[in-house]
Amino acid sequence: MKSKLPHTETSIFAVMSGLANKHNAINLSQGFPDFKVSQELINLIYKKMKEGKNQYAPMPGVIELRVALAKKIKNLYQLQVDPETEITITAGATQALFTAITAFVGKGDETIIFEPAYDSYAPAVKLNGGIPKYISLESPNFKIDWDQVEDLISDKTTMIIINTPNNPGGFVFEEEDMKRLEELTRDTNIVVISDEVYEHIIFDGFVHQSALKFHDLYQRTIAVYSFGKTFHATGWKMGYVVTPEHLMKEFRKVHQFNVFCVNTPIQYALATYLKNEDNYLSLPKFYEQKRDYFVKELCNSQFKVIPTHGTYFQLLDYSELSDKPEFEFAQWMTVEKGLASIPVSSFYHDKKNQQILRFAFPKKEETLAKAIEILKKI
Repeated sequence: MKSKLPHTETSIFAVMSGLANKHNAINLSQGFPDFKVSQELINLIYKKMKEGKNQYAPMPGVIELRVALAKKIKNLYQLQVDPETEITITAGATQALFTAITAFVGKGDETIIFEPAYDSYAPAVKLNGGIPKYISLESPNFKIDWDQVEDLISDKTTMIIINTPNNPGGFVFEEEDMKRLEELTRDTNIVVISDEVYEHIIFDGFVHQSALKFHDLYQRTIAVYSFGKTFHATGWKMGYVVTPEHLMKEFRKVHQFNVFCVNTPIQYALATYLKNEDNYLSLPKFYEQKRDYFVKELCNSQFKVIPTHGTYFQLLDYSELSDKPEFEFAQWMTVEKGLASIPVSSFYHDKKNQQILRFAFPKKEETLAKAIEILKKI
């Protein structure tokens, strides 16, 4: 049997969560909350189930939800999108990413990926016969050299994938980054995937620079979002994409044979829940408080805190503690100290070692307090 991904191993998230479960360690590796989903939202889903909203949804998604999202997009990003033709509800962001890549990347096509990168990008490109072209960003600032990007663009470049706020780096694209990307892709056939699943988890006065805010850039962009990240329900695997009609037609050609449609009662519930803007606009303050608590308590530890301006992940540099490679140190800390994290090297194709670990802080304060005590004693 011939493998389509001969060099791809089990996802680092599955590996570290499995190790955490085996050794009963505090799991700050995989990015999921350990606190409850809104009871109001749970009740809405139950209500929709009882009303009989349990059969197939329309392939693009329930129109009530798409209309609610169009209103949200207009309010946040000053872009009027057509809910009929420019929004599709997906089975989470990863499915949306895979579908978008499948729709536009073919054999020999090149895709530019900025590392550290979410681990599903490159495998999806390879499965479709494409060639990932990597640009490596370095801690602590992870600043993009756009001249390097320009040099890498060729007549084979079909796609550029960006992620802001960035997982795992915690950095955010600024307005000049988006304008330069807009400039570099203007008058080309390059499709941009803008992974914006942490759009509402942004700190320190930064403003999320969505691709939807830049007119020319939006014309070639597929923007990807996650209800699971926003509403603390990662296990529901619910997301959506926003893209112009000419790109959406191609996206939906793949989407219909990938999943066709997604959870019906949850879609109806979300359509109602989105009417209260505070259900998502309150997130920056909510998560910034968790980040600040986690970071403040580590000031007297031997870990070096790397600034994170978005997402619910915090990077810690352990170079003053050990010269072990990241994966080895993460394993040791999980097994011997009872705290699981993710080695940042896993987000680089060449396993670039910077002696940095990623910790997820969407946790109850008591969970974070236990993790902090472990870190302070190392």
